[in-house]
Amino acid sequence: MAKSGAASLTVCLATFFLFLYAPAGFAQTPPEAPAESKGQDQPEVVRVYTELVQTDVMVFDKQGRFVNGLKPQDFELRIDGKLKPIEFFEKITAGSINEESQIAAARGSLIQGNTNQPGSPTPLDRGRPVFFFVDDLHMDLAGLTTARKLITRFIDNEMGQNDEAAIASASGQIGFLQQLTNNKAVLRAALERLQVRAYSVRDFERPLMREYQALLITNYDRGLTDWFIDETIRINPGITREMAESMVTNRARLLLQQAGHITASTLTGLEGLIRSANKLPGRKLVFFISGGFFLDDRNSDTRLRLQRITSAAARSGVVIYSMDARGLVGSLIDASSEGQFDPSGRLQSANSGELLASQDGLNALAEDTGGKAVFNTNSLESGLGRALKETSTYYLLAWKPEREMPNASKFRRIEVKLVSKPDLIVQVRRGFFDREPDLVKATKPTKNDKGEKPKADQAQAKLPEIELRKVMLAPYPDRDIPVSLSLSYLNTPTKGSMLSTAMQAPNEFFSFAPVNGRQTAVVTIAGTVFDDRGRAGAAFNNRITIDAPSLEAAKEGPDLTYGYPVYLGPGLYQVRVGVRDEKTGRTGTAHDWIEIPSPGQLALSSLLLGARTQSKINDPSIVSTGATGSVDLNITHGFSANQFLRFVVFVYNAALSPADSKPDVAIQVQIVRDGQPVVTTAQKKLSTEGVTDPTRIPYAAEVSLAGLPAGQYLLRVSVVDRVAKRSASQQTHLEIQ
Repeated sequence: MAKSGAASLTVCLATFFLFLYAPAGFAQTPPEAPAESKGQDQPEVVRVYTELVQTDVMVFDKQGRFVNGLKPQDFELRIDGKLKPIEFFEKITAGSINEESQIAAARGSLIQGNTNQPGSPTPLDRGRPVFFFVDDLHMDLAGLTTARKLITRFIDNEMGQNDEAAIASASGQIGFLQQLTNNKAVLRAALERLQVRAYSVRDFERPLMREYQALLITNYDRGLTDWFIDETIRINPGITREMAESMVTNRARLLLQQAGHITASTLTGLEGLIRSANKLPGRKLVFFISGGFFLDDRNSDTRLRLQRITSAAARSGVVIYSMDARGLVGSLIDASSEGQFDPSGRLQSANSGELLASQDGLNALAEDTGGKAVFNTNSLESGLGRALKETSTYYLLAWKPEREMPNASKFRRIEVKLVSKPDLIVQVRRGFFDREPDLVKATKPTKNDKGEKPKADQAQAKLPEIELRKVMLAPYPDRDIPVSLSLSYLNTPTKGSMLSTAMQAPNEFFSFAPVNGRQTAVVTIAGTVFDDRGRAGAAFNNRITIDAPSLEAAKEGPDLTYGYPVYLGPGLYQVRVGVRDEKTGRTGTAHDWIEIPSPGQLALSSLLLGARTQSKINDPSIVSTGATGSVDLNITHGFSANQFLRFVVFVYNAALSPADSKPDVAIQVQIVRDGQPVVTTAQKKLSTEGVTDPTRIPYAAEVSLAGLPAGQYLLRVSVVDRVAKRSASQQTHLEIQ
């Protein structure tokens, strides 16, 4: 059916390795980092189809416990002070199966991307997206160390099995690794890239002026201004008081303009992160970790930027928890600060409010988005755990909006109170823009003298591959067509490390039309391998024709499947793939990470999964390296409970025993759900009988899935090299439907 030449993929585990040895090389073209695609915002979360407006609300008792059992009549909702009837009310668990459909119901709409798409998969145990935005422009070494420790704690102990996380920074120094992923190796690599980038705003004239002092001077603090004027006259004898005052105010203004640019960079990066998360389903949690910054209404637009972030967070379903990385501090003036003689006490009085002022922006970001601020503690880990728990459940309220003019742009204030239970604590977003102006005006396309776009641009815009690759570079996958992606790493005897990409898309999402008496669909596929710096390497693209004798045969026949192997060195790689239906222009993309280990160390290949409906092994927990039979490679990693999961893995570089020159490796298999093993085999010695190359030991196992409920699982294989006293493990996700 799928006419794609030698590159098409119909693979069995028994013959999989022959396919993998097909030649492919890393592209020799100059590396090019992919541009981050801004894309277009999805329909607004706050206002969708102008039918209902919604907001999320959390309610806690005095002990900080979520309050269950509340009803719509318990709440009083006001928008800009006007009482509003609650049209929709429901309790929601973040990251649950039903969260996306519940939010869509509150909007009075269908789920984005699922309209008129029969067979669209429903995610099970979807998990939660968690973002860490590190304000490294306002953070010293101590603060950065605190942030590293906090995020490491999350990766190691708090990250759920199905959660995804991203680490971003205000300076952008993390680069290509600044992506949402469930791959902990990627997150740790991103964390390693965080270096001190703090920008200390200060001038070099005398008397020394701090940013907060400059802020007070521009806000007409007379006592502080007079002190600086007096000191300027003392240092510069002969100048008039008017000249000294002009010098002081100009210095303050220039200092704040510098600081404003740095703070604007931080807030721009945070807003971009929040807006990009609009495409993700459900509620998102952002930890904003900073060393504090100041809000300057006279020399910058920081307050307007905070409002825009508040509105963007409401539209994207983002809750911000702000964390002060400075920990428990009494004053920002320390021993390293240059002392200034002030017997009048004017400096001391002015500086007393510096710490609180530097936290105003952090507090506003948290409170206005329905989150909390974590200040004045040397243990941010407790705030992390509390935030994850607090945001796991919420109430969703929706109301009918006011009928405004089409071009109205007004910031709406949200108030939610509990009518008869004033002792409870309500956390709710503070507001949103009714309609936001574009951040950057769209650039008009170049036109010729007839007012037409150049023909070359028109032709380029119509190329299916170019359009597809634009979608592939977007921050998050496009799921209009569901695409499954499976990445497999093997160490081959002759060419070394090899990465195999296998992708699959259901035929039912393609548009078939009669051609010469047969039903035909034309699909463009593409893929690119990127290294951890975002440099593009090996790539493929193909135009595939799928045909069948009838529409029913096309829909029920084998899904479109494609494979591509490439030989790579050790390191982290991301593969992005996509498909495009040429008739409708509808697309689907997927991307995933894989780590190829360094040569010579104990390691496991990727786990290659298949399934049987009948088992030939009596004890399903017992493995066999000599099992026979053809089992299709499962690219989607989706299984049913009446099947037997089968996998193949290779153990590389086990040490040889001095006694018999043979490896001594023990292996154990687990199936894990929500951090708890539900299937565990006994640890047993790996047989090497018939193995000609002890540095590559194959292993096959078959495990019954009977009795396991539907949901997301991890298959984890662990080995212990009892000669070298080393261990290694490999795992992959699977879903029981």
